Amino acid sequence: MSASPNKPSRDTEEAALVARAHASDPEAVRAIMQRNNQRLFRLARSIVRDDAEAEDVVQEAYGRAFTSLGDFRGEASLGTWLGRIVMNEALGRLRGTRQAVDLSLVENHLTEAAQIIPFPAASMQPDPERTMAQRQIQKLLERSIDNLPEAFRTVLIMRVIEGMSIEETAELLQIRPETVKTRLHRARALLRSGLEEDIGPVLMDAFPFAGEKCARLAANVLKRLAMEA
Repeated sequence: MSASPNKPSRDTEEAALVARAHASDPEAVRAIMQRNNQRLFRLARSIVRDDAEAEDVVQEAYGRAFTSLGDFRGEASLGTWLGRIVMNEALGRLRGTRQAVDLSLVENHLTEAAQIIPFPAASMQPDPERTMAQRQIQKLLERSIDNLPEAFRTVLIMRVIEGMSIEETAELLQIRPETVKTRLHRARALLRSGLEEDIGPVLMDAFPFAGEKCARLAANVLKRLAMEA
């Protein structure tokens, strides 16, 4: 069934939301953040590998984005545009703490030196302990992902955890779709073939960013925008 002619397209809705945010509508700003917080936090964390630092990266990126919405031309989706700002902010911070790594060397000369934390066998504990066991598994998974080289880690998070398509990931990272496929394959190999099957639905809960964190970030950005206005 075709879409109703009276129903605005996603692009039209997004353009209207951007226009409202550009006019300093706090509800529009909040809506944009609620739609993108989780993905942007996971993207930032895949680069900086620290929860607090990733949250700070996203907050700073939002501040820059909302004060320069006039530069958004809609050539890419708003989520992609925000993602690139987050990546630039995160990578900029890394450059201040370490030398840049040549990704071609990482990809061409990857060795078994990249150690992955062993994944425990499925627990047969009763229900009262299952929640704690799942949380421990999640932490092991997050640490294992953190051990991946940056190029592979970011692709894995975008494709497997965030569920982005190859094309979306390639556009966001500004690499070829073939490169996305290669990096994802190598990331999965490093995590070992049985890891994805063992963790099951727990994978989708890795690196959560919601509830109090989400509300605090939105409040901080709105406060900053009000002060700058």
